[in-house]
Parts: sequence; C-alpha cells; structure tokens
Amino acid sequence: MKIKNLEFNVNVFLAPMAGITDSPFRILARKMGAGLTYSEMVSAKGIIYNNANTRRLLQISEKEKPVAVQLFGREPRIIKEAIEQIDGYGFCLYDINMGCPAPKVVKNNEGSALLKDPKLIGEIIKNASRATNKPVTVKIRAGFDSINAAEIAKIAEANGAAAVAVHGRTRSQQFRDRADWDLVAQIKAAVKIPVIGSGDIKTPQQAKERLQICDAIMIGRAAIGNPFIFREIKFFLETGKILPPPTIDELKETMIEHVNSAVSQKGERVGALQMRRHISFYIRGLKDSSRLREEINACSDKAQIIGAIKSI
Repeated sequence: MKIKNLEFNVNVFLAPMAGITDSPFRILARKMGAGLTYSEMVSAKGIIYNNANTRRLLQISEKEKPVAVQLFGREPRIIKEAIEQIDGYGFCLYDINMGCPAPKVVKNNEGSALLKDPKLIGEIIKNASRATNKPVTVKIRAGFDSINAAEIAKIAEANGAAAVAVHGRTRSQQFRDRADWDLVAQIKAAVKIPVIGSGDIKTPQQAKERLQICDAIMIGRAAIGNPFIFREIKFFLETGKILPPPTIDELKETMIEHVNSAVSQKGERVGALQMRRHISFYIRGLKDSSRLREEINACSDKAQIIGAIKSI
C-alpha cells in the first residue's frame, strides 16, 4: 500500500489518540507489527509559538519509525508554517485532524467542526501540501451533524491530500452506534487516493473483513492496553489462524517495558503517573483487577509500579 511516495508492507495502523499514542506506546505498537503509527494531536499554533508541552509531543525515536504527526488547527497559514517548522523532525507524513469530537476542540472550530466548512478545508489542505514534499493526509468523520464525508474526501483529493482516513460516525454520534463501513466503501469508490478506514475494529477477523473495503485500517481504542492486537491481526492475515493471547508473564514484561520507556523519556514523576492510566487498561479482565488498579494508583514511582506489576 502506498501513500504518495511512501510504501507500507503492513496496512494496519495505530490511530492517533490524545493522551495515549505517545512515543513509548508507539514503540510498542511498532514492535507488535503496526505498519504506521501517529502522534497524539499536536496544535499547529503550539508549534508556531514554541509551546513547551507541544514540543514534547513532537519527540520521536528511531524505534517507532515510520511515524506520522497529526496536527490540528483551522488557520491555513498557521498550519502551513507549522509544517515548515517541523519538516526536518523525521515524521514521514502530516495528517490534519478534521474529526476530533472533543468539546474543547470543537468550540474553537477545529477538529470535526471543520466538516461544516468545506471551503476552509480545501484551503487548509492546499496550503499544507505546498509546505512540504512529504504526504499530507486528513482524518475525518462521517460528518458533523449530517453526513458529508464523500464531499469532503473529494475536496481533500482535489487540493492535494495524499490519503483520507474516515471514521464512520458523525461528530454528533461521538462513539455511540456502529461505525458506518458502507460509507467508507462509498468514499473508496468516490476518490482515487488511498482510503483508510476506522471504527469498531476489535478482532483479527474484523480487520480482514474491513481490509476488503479500503486500502488500510486504523486500530484505535482496541489497542489501548492491548498492543498485542497488531501482531494478532498480522498473524491472522498471513495464516488465517488465531494467535493465542499473551501469557501473564508476557503481559507483565510488556507493562514493565512500557513503564521503563515512559520514565526514560519523561522522567520519574510524569512517566510513572501517566503509566498508572495505561496499566489500568492492560489489566482489564484479570482476576482481582479492581484491587490491582487501586494498588497501581497508589504507586508514585517506577520501582513501586514495577513491584506491583511483578506481584500480579
């Protein structure tokens, strides 16, 4: 599968998720077989104004490449300048978020709110595409209140987008109801650029089915606490067989690896605190998971967290 000049041997990607897809998590996803990973949403204005927190979101390592950066904003000039500033950072492509449903994003007329302004979308993509030789892509939803994703995808293509990712729910739906994969198929038929489908992919069987509809798929919420899903999908696509779930020992090893990576990159306090949330997802479904979660949430440093993990 190709996006402009980039070729991917694995067309199963890790979706961008705020607060989740930081560098340590992306490293794990790549290790497990994800063909491409995405950064958390990064503010284009934050880049322009050299915001320290924004700059931290732009940290990448060789272990996670290829990695895309997802930008959000609504001003074509600002997005263009942001891309120009970070064009040497090592990201393989620039994805523009036009699907985030979060109220704090929508109230600024960013994210999925852009779907109400097709003309502005065209200007954003046109300016972004002129800022770099790397691919510029967009991630959209089915629409804001009403469905207009096919129209938006055509506008994106006409203005230089190298691919479009589609989540089959409107902003109004948030994450309720089922994602509309018939819509993804309609968009695939409407444009010539690659279409990446997103929404409700939780099993290898679903992944294979969805890959009959579009060029690539994104795994989002199903990967939280479960980076193993990428190797399970890869194995199923190659063999038609279901890979056994990770053993308890492997689960613990992966959590410890994640903790070590987070603390190494972010420092003891921040890394440990952020890992408490990740571990609460890793241990879902385990015996005494509620007790384990309370124990983990009482930990304040790496040694305590690793000790709690080893006791599972």
